[in-house]
Amino acid sequence: MSKNIIITGTSRGIGFELVHLFANQGDNVLALSRNAKPVSNLQFDNISSFAFDLCEKDDYQKVIDFVKNEWKHVDVLINNAGALLNKPFSETSFEDFEHVYRTNVFGVSEMTRVILPFMKKDSHVVTISSMGGIQGSMKFPGLAAYSSSKGAVITLTELLAEEYKETGPQFNVLALGAVQTEMLEEAFPGYQAPTTAQQMAEYVFDFSINGNKYYNGKVLQVSNSTP
Repeated sequence: MSKNIIITGTSRGIGFELVHLFANQGDNVLALSRNAKPVSNLQFDNISSFAFDLCEKDDYQKVIDFVKNEWKHVDVLINNAGALLNKPFSETSFEDFEHVYRTNVFGVSEMTRVILPFMKKDSHVVTISSMGGIQGSMKFPGLAAYSSSKGAVITLTELLAEEYKETGPQFNVLALGAVQTEMLEEAFPGYQAPTTAQQMAEYVFDFSINGNKYYNGKVLQVSNSTP
């Protein structure tokens, strides 16, 4: 039985790989990113995509309309899109912080809120966080906005799991260590992560389908390295 999957941040990296994994399994995928081109080039009948910006309120209505008209329900939502800023705190402006939080926190919250009415008791919301958002983990200069935003969605996930524990769906969050993506390269030029986007996507893929049988309101640390 094919599932209906929504993934944000699909133009590159883990999100791009996830789209392929689900599509190849025969699931229906709605791939959302500000740049729809990379995914819309793929010749898959079961992939839908359009340009979508988490920071644009009006864009959410496009998603609601699509689900209403095409699917009626959603089995898995993967909040994967993220903004990464590496900048000394003293140089980080109000606008910088706001941009990171609008994408990494408000976007996750609003996407989840508008999709919840279409989710079933055993549907699964998976939010991608970072090891930097884990309390007590090693912290790095320059990541004040990014890592604190990733901490916020961990707590948000715990709260939503509690609020919806009787009715479902399940909410879990994956705190990823360093993954070799274009986003990482832009923030940390020259750093070589031990995990590829393809490898991490395979883990996220499996967890999003099976993880809610065992976990709800949990943060799993998915890292074999410090950053």
